[in-house]
Amino acid sequence: MSATSRIVDFARARHCLPPAVRDAAIHLLGDTLATGAAGSTAPGADGVLAAARNWGSGEDSRVIARGVRLPAAGAAFVNAFQIHCLEWDAVHEPAVVHALSTVTASVLAAIDRRGGCDPDDALAALAVGVDIASGLGIAARTPLSFFRPATAGCIGSALAVARIDGVERFDDVLGLAYSQCAGTMQAHVEGSIALPLQIAGAARAAIAAVDLVKAGLTGPHDVLEGPFGYFRLFDEGDPAGYAETLGNVWRISEVSVKPFPSGRASHAVLAALDALLREGAIDAGSVVRIEAFVPPLIQRLVGRPLRPDMTPAYARLCLPLLVALMLTDRRIDPRRFTTGTFADPAIMALAGRLVITLDGNDDPNALSPQRLVITRRDGEVIERNIPHTLGHPHAAMSPAQTMTKRELARELAASEPDPRLFADPLSYFTRPEPL
Repeated sequence: MSATSRIVDFARARHCLPPAVRDAAIHLLGDTLATGAAGSTAPGADGVLAAARNWGSGEDSRVIARGVRLPAAGAAFVNAFQIHCLEWDAVHEPAVVHALSTVTASVLAAIDRRGGCDPDDALAALAVGVDIASGLGIAARTPLSFFRPATAGCIGSALAVARIDGVERFDDVLGLAYSQCAGTMQAHVEGSIALPLQIAGAARAAIAAVDLVKAGLTGPHDVLEGPFGYFRLFDEGDPAGYAETLGNVWRISEVSVKPFPSGRASHAVLAALDALLREGAIDAGSVVRIEAFVPPLIQRLVGRPLRPDMTPAYARLCLPLLVALMLTDRRIDPRRFTTGTFADPAIMALAGRLVITLDGNDDPNALSPQRLVITRRDGEVIERNIPHTLGHPHAAMSPAQTMTKRELARELAASEPDPRLFADPLSYFTRPEPL
């Protein structure tokens, strides 16, 4: 049996999630919905909502923290944008895939459209979609050229929605999802708002793929391993190794939560600085040099210079700026991503104290381990080895750190969100109407 056939069979099979996997899925669902609420006030969010309102009428599905409803495809688009636009969404690090963003947005839209869903069925769909999106990333052996959270995310999301909608022809869903995959790393290089728009497009395409199959249309089938398939065009790799683990290793349990609203590649350095600040070992005035020894992907994703004319999207991926803000504010608040902040001489001076050095890691997709060496003004040198970044399953955020994130998310939301977003996310996810 081909790897593609095994993945399709896994997508359509009945699953009873192990208790630890179910708990991980609920925790990540709560994190994702809170992040989506925070993204409702991000730059571009109002424009995205306005555009989606022009794509058709209907009140199928909710928009997170907005108090409005849209057709399912439009709601999936807006919610996926809100979830990813602050770079605060969970990520499977080895895969380099923000799988929860697309899958949650598309599955939420599908559940809302049908008026609700059994909680266990919803969590199984979420876990399956995240698993497949992450698995495609795990199977990749080359650096990102296409934006994997959108390409792999579209496929995982469509197969998850197919479960919710009770579609039988999963091979056609896979083919039509693949046929709509899009998004490149050029948006990341430029710090363009197109990056979360690519995530949004993937979630919308997932809804479209399932709707097309429900309407009787078909798609190509050998779309992962074929001569013009996913692993020939989007990523070089082989899904066979991933396929062998299906159902035995649940990838949603491997997903990392982001403590800060910035690119995940910045978090090891930021978390180490945050800990040292809380310990009283450093402050903004005592640090003269910060050297981060990192894998090449870290330098590629966030090792970009601070520029006074950069966009908020670029700023979220600018490690020198983020280091300066952590030293100054002792947190990362996206409301600080302004031209006034970028041009502040004090911020620019602190940013200039960061040096990024490649550590010799030859894995093009590695985010860890990392090492931080800080030189204080008094000559003391502080070194921290970072095998796992805060938020990784092996370096989980504490309840207090989780609460800090959720409180900032609530503060950033466009309106007072449905309380279930923070207290009972599974109920919000599976019961569309207010309790």
